[in-house]
Amino acid sequence: MSKFGFISIVGKTNVGKSTLLNKILERKLAITSRKPQTTRNRILGAWNHEDMQAIFLDTPGVHTGHKKALNKYMNQVAMHSLKNVDLILFIVDRDRWGEEEERIIKQLSGSKIPVILVINKIDRIKNKEDLLPTIEKLKEKFYFEEIIPISALKNKNTPKELYEVINNYLPYGKPHYEEDFVTDLSREFFISEIIREKAINRLGDELPYSISIIIDALKEDKKLLSISATIYVDSKSHKPILLGKKGDMMKSIGTAARKEIQFEYDKKVFLELWVKVKKKWTDDVNWISQLGYDLKKYEN
Repeated sequence: MSKFGFISIVGKTNVGKSTLLNKILERKLAITSRKPQTTRNRILGAWNHEDMQAIFLDTPGVHTGHKKALNKYMNQVAMHSLKNVDLILFIVDRDRWGEEEERIIKQLSGSKIPVILVINKIDRIKNKEDLLPTIEKLKEKFYFEEIIPISALKNKNTPKELYEVINNYLPYGKPHYEEDFVTDLSREFFISEIIREKAINRLGDELPYSISIIIDALKEDKKLLSISATIYVDSKSHKPILLGKKGDMMKSIGTAARKEIQFEYDKKVFLELWVKVKKKWTDDVNWISQLGYDLKKYEN
């Protein structure tokens, strides 16, 4: 008999959730960055095997100290993902345990959903003898079904070992999706995320959090994919930073995004980018709803 189930990947920002998802699926589905709060939406990805179909839900990182509407939305998405799934992968960065982890544990209290603790970034532990004490220390935090040390970036203990563990906890059931199904993400969303990734990896520490991308037009024929997109910033002072000297920053972002989109869709790409200001959009509930960040969807 085959197995099927939904698996939520949760943790605070910048612990490697999206990197782990990409490694498991052996393809880039979620954008990644060293900067926190890169993932804003729930990203669904299917892991298909002969005897198992696992549907992963990558989520925004749980974070504190931010009270804007966008931050509230991201935290709601993350917490909502702890419900109505068959298994939870709780990702932590080595032994770094703080307020965000305690918030997740509080939400998990009383839940009957099995939780596997995944200790990521073990490649950064210089003395490997420190790993066992770290595991023992984290065992005291919560009843975890299993604790697995990995390095998602270096591909240590993923995905083969995770397959064996996940297969033990998923219920028996027929696949809900076709065997070639990968994700429910639209092409427009995926392209907008590629553009956003290229922007945030080239900008300073503050600006990445205040940009959003809207695909204005997307046309395709046999040889060419034509895209027109607008990058929104929430302050006039941010616009010249995004443009760069003589437009150099925008050229760099556009070139990198175009190359990756061409690679993903195996087709020549024409990409046109614009920059506009939408003041304080990150705290505008109506505006973020237009961007697909619907607060009402994840309330309660």
